[in-house]
Amino acid sequence: MLPAHGRFDGHIVQGHIDGTGLIRSIENQEGSFLLGVHYSLPSHLTVPKGSIAINGISLTVVDSLPGYFSVAIIPYTWNHTNLHLVHIGDTVNLEFDILGKYIQAWMNHSSFKSNA
Repeated sequence: MLPAHGRFDGHIVQGHIDGTGLIRSIENQEGSFLLGVHYSLPSHLTVPKGSIAINGISLTVVDSLPGYFSVAIIPYTWNHTNLHLVHIGDTVNLEFDILGKYIQAWMNHSSFKSNA
């Protein structure tokens, strides 16, 4: 629990699956790995340096395009999570950052839109 005087830091994920994605690329970069993931959710919910959870593992987004993102994975995370078991074409569970989901809901809600 974050105390009122505490520092707000880190990834905000809750353990809920928002959808699935497909592993499109796995690139070994001298022991670290770059994973490319395609997803077909109707909205664009990733931003560079934002957070995403893949199979319950909170990661930082590197590239972000509609329906696609990539994440860089350090060797420790690669070796100590289930990510080293995924292959190109595998389906993975995705959870997008809760703050991004709230902002998107707010932006899409008709009562918040300008009448201009």
